[in-house]
Amino acid sequence: MDHYLEIRVMPDPEFNEEMLMAALMAKLHRVLGARGKGDIGICFPKMAVKPGDTLRVHGTRTALDELEATCWRKGLSDYCQCSVISPVPQVKGWRTVSRYQPKGSPQRLLRRSVKKGWISEDEALKRLETSQEKRVSLPYLNMKSLSSKQNFRLFIRQGEMLPQPVYGVFTSYGLSATATIPWF
Repeated sequence: MDHYLEIRVMPDPEFNEEMLMAALMAKLHRVLGARGKGDIGICFPKMAVKPGDTLRVHGTRTALDELEATCWRKGLSDYCQCSVISPVPQVKGWRTVSRYQPKGSPQRLLRRSVKKGWISEDEALKRLETSQEKRVSLPYLNMKSLSSKQNFRLFIRQGEMLPQPVYGVFTSYGLSATATIPWF
């Protein structure tokens, strides 16, 4: 994780920032999945309520050169501004950037429990009256599964700042609950 490149989606009258960032992430997910090495991580340095307009891709110089050699942003170059691969500057710390997957709505979970025979319909109705749906307030991107073609929200959680890096493997989304990326 000694190098990075930064990609900024540009304002466009036809596509909003979230749509462009989701398209960029979908392309990155495909190439990282095909690559299968787990040595590239990402972050959203301008993340607040939304992921923001900037995606930072972290890795070794070799890993990022391999990634860029695939021309993975093809078709999005008119909508993106990409930096050159650069060494990581002085870091403030390290943090995890991970995916958060909510359990689902209480109604769906109770329907499943009834269908599996774990509880009766009456018990499900009683539990539904007392349950409260928890809302997830994390930033997300609207994505589409390549395998099931289902739409889903990719919730993104940034961990606390750590004083030392933690090495590990990143998913095909460039996310990890344990491995850290440099924060600057």
